Formats: sequence, C-alpha cells, structure tokens
Amino acid sequence: MIYHRRSVLGLGAAAGLLALPGCSSLPGLSLTEAVKRLLTVSSQNAFAELMQPNGFFDSQVARISVPDSLGGSRVTSVATALLRSRPIQDRLLKQVNRAAEKGAEVAAPIVAETIRNMSISDAAAIINGGPRAATSLLQGQLGNTLVERMLPGIGSGLKLFDNEIINLVLAQATNVDFANISRDVTNKVGDAIYRSIGAQEEAIRANPRATNDPLLIAVLGARKAF
Repeated sequence: MIYHRRSVLGLGAAAGLLALPGCSSLPGLSLTEAVKRLLTVSSQNAFAELMQPNGFFDSQVARISVPDSLGGSRVTSVATALLRSRPIQDRLLKQVNRAAEKGAEVAAPIVAETIRNMSISDAAAIINGGPRAATSLLQGQLGNTLVERMLPGIGSGLKLFDNEIINLVLAQATNVDFANISRDVTNKVGDAIYRSIGAQEEAIRANPRATNDPLLIAVLGARKAF
C-alpha cells in the first residue's frame, strides 16, 4: 500500500493530540478545548496590545476614527472652523482612542469569561474554518453584550477632554449629541476589538508553533498537514 507523506504526518500529529495529558480520547472534546485555547491566546495577545498607552491610536488594525458628528452641522461658523481644523481633529482623534482604552479594560474580563463558558456545537468546523472562524464564533456569542458594557466607561472618557480649547469649542456647538457620539465610538471600539482578536487568531493559525502551546500546535499543525 502506498501512503502519502503529508497524510502520515497528519495522522501522527493527530495521534499526538490524543496523547496529550488532560485531553479526552474523544476528538470532539479535545477540539473544543483547542478552540477555547485559540480564542484565549488570541484575545490575550490582542488586549495586551490594545491596553498599552496609545494602544488603539498606534494600531493600524484598531485605530478609532473621529465621529463625523464632531465636525458639527449646526454649529456657529467659528466653532465649525475650529472643530474641523487639523490641531483640534488631532486632539479629538487622540481623545477618542484614549477613551477606547477604557473600553478595552472593561471588555477584557468579559471576553475571557465568555470564552471559558462558551458552548461550541461543532468545534471541528471552527478548527477547519476560515482564518478568523473562532473570532466570529466569539462575536456571535457575545452579541451586543460587549458594546452595552463598555458604553458607560467610553462615554465618560469622551466627556473628559484634556484641552480647554476643545471644551470651549464643544460648548459653542448646538448639535453635538454626546449620547450618539458615545454609542458610535463604542460600536467602533467593539469592531476594533474583534478585528484585533481576529488578526491574532489568523497569525496563530499560520504559525501555531509560535504559541509554544502543545494543544494548539497539535491541532492546528495536524490541520495544516492534510
């Protein structure tokens, strides 16, 4: 009988998976744990970057844009000019992304708890899915929870502008709705968090050995071998 080398390697990796301490002899249970580990490592890496000073602002994946409404449509002409000026927009951009860091501090433990308690009906489909399949599962299970829990903290952060000129300009504006602005920014922060976790998941799938995690190496390595 002729064996294909890649298939043999894949079977060997799969066998190694079942031999790992603490893994069930049932592949489904091992794969469920692998999905949770994949999400745990991905989210931990993502939050470690996002919760650094300027973590959102410096990120090409997660930077939050200034809401359009902060440009104002019914404001005094002077306020309009100032709000749209580069120095003020730069300040607003930094403030919005600083508020996003507050949101990430709230989100991190929520994400961790969700991963620990999540139900996974078809772990094999997640493992064999797209490069961000596990992140999509996480986002689906969290629903609107993340946004609703982050909203108060982000809203408070947006109101604490650290520049007197910005506070003065915003005081002149008659159409700056902080409730809508807070919701807009919080939605963007939620999307940015999932993008960051997804990017980390994609990187881990591409190179599971970089995690030094035996389960991820065995499961994702076996997948790549076939």
